[in-house]
Amino acid sequence: MSVTPKPLYFLFVCYLPFLSCRAAVIIILSFSATRVMLAAAIPARIFSDHMVLQRDFPPPIWGKAAAGDSVVVEFAGQSVKTKANNDGRWQVRLEPMEANSGGRAMQISSSTGGDPVVIRDVLVGEVWFSGGQSNMAYTAGQMAGRLAEGRALVAAADLETIRLRKVNERDSPVPRDNLTGGGWDVCSPQSVGRHSAVAFVFARRIHRALGVPVGIIDCSWGGTPIEPYIPADAFTGHPTLEKLAALAKTGDIEAVKRLPGGTFARSPAWLAGAIYNGRIAPVAPYAIRGAIWYQGESNSGRGEDPRQYAHKMRALMRGWREAWGRRDLPLYFVQLPQWKSYAWTYLREEQRRALDAGHTGMAVTVDLDNAGDIHPPNKIDVGERLARWPLAKLYGKKIPFSGPLFREAEVRGAEVVVRFDYAKEGLMAGRIGGVRIIVGAKDGVLHGFELAGKDGVWHRAKAKLNGQTVLVNSPQVKHPLAVRYACHPEAPKERPWNLYNKAGLPASPFCSDWSKMPYDSAKNPMPE
Repeated sequence: MSVTPKPLYFLFVCYLPFLSCRAAVIIILSFSATRVMLAAAIPARIFSDHMVLQRDFPPPIWGKAAAGDSVVVEFAGQSVKTKANNDGRWQVRLEPMEANSGGRAMQISSSTGGDPVVIRDVLVGEVWFSGGQSNMAYTAGQMAGRLAEGRALVAAADLETIRLRKVNERDSPVPRDNLTGGGWDVCSPQSVGRHSAVAFVFARRIHRALGVPVGIIDCSWGGTPIEPYIPADAFTGHPTLEKLAALAKTGDIEAVKRLPGGTFARSPAWLAGAIYNGRIAPVAPYAIRGAIWYQGESNSGRGEDPRQYAHKMRALMRGWREAWGRRDLPLYFVQLPQWKSYAWTYLREEQRRALDAGHTGMAVTVDLDNAGDIHPPNKIDVGERLARWPLAKLYGKKIPFSGPLFREAEVRGAEVVVRFDYAKEGLMAGRIGGVRIIVGAKDGVLHGFELAGKDGVWHRAKAKLNGQTVLVNSPQVKHPLAVRYACHPEAPKERPWNLYNKAGLPASPFCSDWSKMPYDSAKNPMPE
């Protein structure tokens, strides 16, 4: 974005030798302030060189100008005029446009006659918003440093029609109306290393499938829980949400830690709405196709109670949809992988339950080997699985997009029949053959299934594939009442969780009766 200066203040310069130093400074500063007011209308900082505008939507363009000033936005043959309100705010909407890979200039001018603002190299395509904590913030450069396949992707990332925008603003107690810095990067082997690996892989898959420009706006922040990403107005409809909103107003971090459904809040940035106010409010309603989300670790760490996370996920979706003015705004998210924390088992189930919010989908990653690392470097499978959801649901690609999701369990004597959604083509026992490679296990043996009877004690069970169902039995449970799969923090190395559909997409963990898996907060105490 550029503004070309003009020599408008030469008269002041002529008189400077006759003024005192202090008077000269006052005049120069006053004139500078006046000049800012007289400059062209200034767009919000999210609009800058190399940006991508969303195709097929009327994208809003907004900013500040002098009160009552007429503002004209010109782009791609369009010229749209509006007037700044009494606060100096203005907004226009361009007509929907088709995708265009040719960089064009947008010009924004005002009736004051100041210099126009020119935003260069603007593309039109698909725009996605991403958020979450450290596994979403984990960069492509970090991935390349630890994963050979990641290194190859970064080296081949000379993809000039993919654009990446990281938002690094601080938290805020109130919604901000603009960003303070940053800009859009053109994707290259040099620039991509500082951006989210998951978001890059996701964008790359969308770009390759559709052949149009793709833009990513990423607001992720390592170590943060979900609450600060949710706008304050969305903390309604459940007692935990309402208490979290009230505690955020008083800034009572210690009370948040003690609250059932609370988190180990470390600073005001962990409170309800704080990151939304600083990083998301200044961006919405920039036109986007949808959002992706990878978070949950900081809602299921030591002492953190995961049991209300589904309500928080629904509040996040509701709040973002309200912010963007679209009830059907899609949000696709990553279910947490394996990790040694007791609470992760329960948070994964909360994530699965949040699928009832509509216009959403879940990328399952519990089968991926994390090698005991809370930040596993294989973000390629994560981003690829995440991209399958919009490719199938929004872009009409005839591809599988979900692994098996538990539907129901039927007890037949000593055996339990388990049925799944997304298993139409059949199920299989699989194994990881490499990054993006799932192959059928030669022995066909399934791991991770357990049965419980009246006593509520869980026992390892034998599981047999039967078309679209799994038949489960155990000699130790003659009269089973419940069945579960992958309901532990981690799988034993010798018995990896390995239920997939024939498309090679993994099944989500499940339990047919969660009353037989009560959460025990004593097993996950708050740190000293």
